[in-house]
Amino acid sequence: MTAISVGIAAVFLLLFAVSRRRDARRFRNGVFLLMAGGFGVVAAANVLVAAFPPLVFVFLVAVALVPLLVLALAVFAIANGVTMLRSEGRSLGNLLSLLVGIALIGVPLLVVVIVEAGRRSDVAALQDVSVGLGIVVVFVTGYAALTFAAFTLWSLVYARPRVREQPDALIVLGSGLIRGEVPPLLRSRLDRALAIYRATPEGVRRPVLVPSGGQGSDEPRPEGEAMAEYLIAQGADPADVLPETASRSTRENLVLSGRVLAAAGRTGPTLVVTNNYHVLRAALLARDAGSSADVVGAPTAAYYVPSAFLREWVAVMVEHKLLNVLLIAPFVVLLASLLVYARL
Repeated sequence: MTAISVGIAAVFLLLFAVSRRRDARRFRNGVFLLMAGGFGVVAAANVLVAAFPPLVFVFLVAVALVPLLVLALAVFAIANGVTMLRSEGRSLGNLLSLLVGIALIGVPLLVVVIVEAGRRSDVAALQDVSVGLGIVVVFVTGYAALTFAAFTLWSLVYARPRVREQPDALIVLGSGLIRGEVPPLLRSRLDRALAIYRATPEGVRRPVLVPSGGQGSDEPRPEGEAMAEYLIAQGADPADVLPETASRSTRENLVLSGRVLAAAGRTGPTLVVTNNYHVLRAALLARDAGSSADVVGAPTAAYYVPSAFLREWVAVMVEHKLLNVLLIAPFVVLLASLLVYARL
């Protein structure tokens, strides 16, 4: 068992290394890293138990505590959801952590209800259907949990502070203004860009700053305009600030900012700056748009992070909904086939 776990972990680690080298801006990097780590932990646990047999009881206690851990996580998510609603207002995005907390408690109860309802039925077919439906719910929930874990893991790894080469341009992704002014969340992005801008070595051409963001329906002016004003007020040379003020989404931020840079003759390495929770999705979008830009993250208020990661994960899942359906469908078809075969 240990050898098998080590072998599987090594395969996933190799896949991760190759995939990351080809392009770090891939969701699958997180999947490979998570699987390598998971099987690596299993292998390490087997080695420890073989060397110290009493440790098996420690692992059994840890497994027994999983339901309590899930309950604690649910309580935390619900509390964070309440904080988000109080601090950021009511919106679907701000409700996500609250909904996840409720789901952590509700999904196991739902599975029990479904299976129990089938068990009490006098119709054999309904009993099979209820069991199958319960298994599907568990599988889909597990799939969601694993993809979220992979997304979060690679987001945190990819977003760590780094600048591999001197950038020729810095694109700062916009976010909502408050009464036409730059709020703390957006300010952290701008400050991160300014830090990179100011760190330009002596004798090297400074990168241009492209604050990117259009005007939302609830905003008195374009985000790019307010961001440019902030950058200049903090000491950036006005000649180095090229605002983009027409975009309405992250994808448009990247595409339209690229046009601004092309018009300015800035075709060198580009670095995109956003908040740490948004880094991986921005990188995925940059890759899809054909841009070679890398992405770095800025700090985010702690209470905002859980809902922010959930929102970004949901957005990525929706953007790749067909792929997710294709990955889940074979399992559902196989399960249905097994249930039908069992009734023959």
